[in-house]
Amino acid sequence: MAVPGSFRRQPANRGLVSHCTHHHIVVFLLTFFSYSLLHASRKTFSNVKVSISSQWTPSCLNSTAPELWPYELWNSSHLFPNAEEATLFLGTLDTIFLFSYAVGLFVSGIVGDRLNLRWVLSFGMCSSALVVFSFGTLTEWLHFYNKWFYCCLWVVNGLLQSTGWPCVVAVMGNWFGKAGRGFVFGLWSACASVGNILGAFLASCVLKYGYEYAFLVTASVQFAGGVIVFFGLLTSPKEVGLPELEADEDEVSVEEDANRPLMGNDDVDDDDRNYSIQATDNDNQPKAIGFFQACCLPGVVLYSLAYACLKLVNYSFFFWLPFYLSNNFGWKEAEADQLSIWYDVGGIIGGTIQGLISDVLQKRAPVLAVSLLLAVGSLFGYSQSEYLFCTKAVFMSLSGFFIGGPSNMISSAISADLGRQDLVKGSSEALATVTGIVDGTGSIGAAVGQYLVSLIQENLGWMWVFYFFILMTSSTILFISPLIVREISLLLHERRLRMLAE
Repeated sequence: MAVPGSFRRQPANRGLVSHCTHHHIVVFLLTFFSYSLLHASRKTFSNVKVSISSQWTPSCLNSTAPELWPYELWNSSHLFPNAEEATLFLGTLDTIFLFSYAVGLFVSGIVGDRLNLRWVLSFGMCSSALVVFSFGTLTEWLHFYNKWFYCCLWVVNGLLQSTGWPCVVAVMGNWFGKAGRGFVFGLWSACASVGNILGAFLASCVLKYGYEYAFLVTASVQFAGGVIVFFGLLTSPKEVGLPELEADEDEVSVEEDANRPLMGNDDVDDDDRNYSIQATDNDNQPKAIGFFQACCLPGVVLYSLAYACLKLVNYSFFFWLPFYLSNNFGWKEAEADQLSIWYDVGGIIGGTIQGLISDVLQKRAPVLAVSLLLAVGSLFGYSQSEYLFCTKAVFMSLSGFFIGGPSNMISSAISADLGRQDLVKGSSEALATVTGIVDGTGSIGAAVGQYLVSLIQENLGWMWVFYFFILMTSSTILFISPLIVREISLLLHERRLRMLAE
């Protein structure tokens, strides 16, 4: 008995290996490092907060500030009467950035689908570099200090930086198809972690000369990266005469019906699959879908809500882990920073391995479910573990593997799957919009989460913060539970068909 084509197992790397060219490698590297540079500038701000707080606070009330003369010149630049208020304002800037970044993601996705992705990405990188330079370097050189000016600059920076993720995911989605997408995107999504490491390295190299030079270096590198992207990035294969991704996948579907997106509905009739949200133009140039049309695509709302919960946990580790280790265990700041790297390492490995497994299964949701269930156990184990560095490092790596891995999958591979469903087949102009919706919703959750974490920690203690993380991780599973049930049912159905064919 022959197995229907839709249930034949396609090798996860078949299409990837047979169609990979040097253009694919260049696109992979350019998009990887373009977003790494955007993340590096964010990390720079986190790394120089102590120096900024010292500069904004009078030396007589700041124990970390050196004795500088003349005294009148030093105190003329202060914004706050003490270091506590300066630190509070720096935290406010983080919240402002996250909210403006979240709003910008929704807009940037729509803009990216209607304009050239290369132009939008390059403009965002170069403009954000100029804002970062003005924020940290120009104001210090001119000795101009104003809270409202800083807030306005950081709002603009959040909006400009939001152009990055929807554009790079859309470009990657244009070049890399369903075959091997989980593995490729899992490896590629390490760009954020690499950006964190790069930002920390660049800032540490020049921080001794003044925090303004840390901003100057990262802004200059980011601006140069934006120029390289403008002249070197190819947004789709057709720009170099290669067949478009959809045309290539259609050839495979004729051979063995293997072109069903992972997010597609296998129970829909063939006539329904021919339906397209977009009207086809006479010149075969499809139009971008609208925001509400993108929200109505299967799985978009569920994964967006799930990602809001998961990104809350992910970003809370990013912002609060060093503080938690220093405050709760009395560790030095350098030791706490070293431990936080293990979370990024776990996320890189987790995203790559889980993406590869999802490619083999051709299903994403069950892999996420298993990982998130194990994440609950790793969070509880981490909260109960001893203060020894090795013990904490092990549980931190496991937490990164089971939390950071699914977070990378949802924001990259799954967003690309959602943007290339059957309902938008024949158009790549849904990719940036869908990615913006998913990541924008996640960023709203992350922004709200930073306030909730501080509130819970102050009133109930760190143990309840971890209980809150467990609740949010469980909520992630709950939101995607309909997709989990459906995809597991499909896997069981495929298994029965293969057994009948033997």
